[in-house]
Amino acid sequence: MNYSRGNNRTSHTARPETRRTKGNHSAYVYGNVVRQEEIVRELEEPRRQPRPQVRKNREKAHHMSAGYVCFLGLALLAAGLILVNYIQMQAQLTNLTRSVASMESELNSARIANDEEYNRIVNSINLEEVKRIAIGELGMTYAQEGQIISYSGVKNDYMRKVTDESR
Repeated sequence: MNYSRGNNRTSHTARPETRRTKGNHSAYVYGNVVRQEEIVRELEEPRRQPRPQVRKNREKAHHMSAGYVCFLGLALLAAGLILVNYIQMQAQLTNLTRSVASMESELNSARIANDEEYNRIVNSINLEEVKRIAIGELGMTYAQEGQIISYSGVKNDYMRKVTDESR
């Protein structure tokens, strides 16, 4: 008897299988060949009628009471409302996320424009010109040794100096 391990196909030389048919008869089936007479015999035999209790249980299973149908309808309605609410909340969250992103983009562009304007103003100031105008036209001078007062204080505090007008 040839039996191939690596091949899933059965050949006509495969091991015969014993199948039980109705009654105590046994028949050999070689490979995937099925005898037509067994199929015809199974179709011709009458079906057994189920017991009355089994029949009643099957009929009950096919019918639903009005209360159960109402319960299922309410459960379906509640599930639908929850799903619609969830989808609306997701859409609202998406819109809010988009608006926050656009506002952040607007803030970044405003910061960049502000920094550019500040740099332009700082770069346009000529300190030598400011010094010339302060000393020449306004009569300002550098501080003398006795005019400088040192103060060390708390960082979060401030100091205001009040001077005598009589000096």
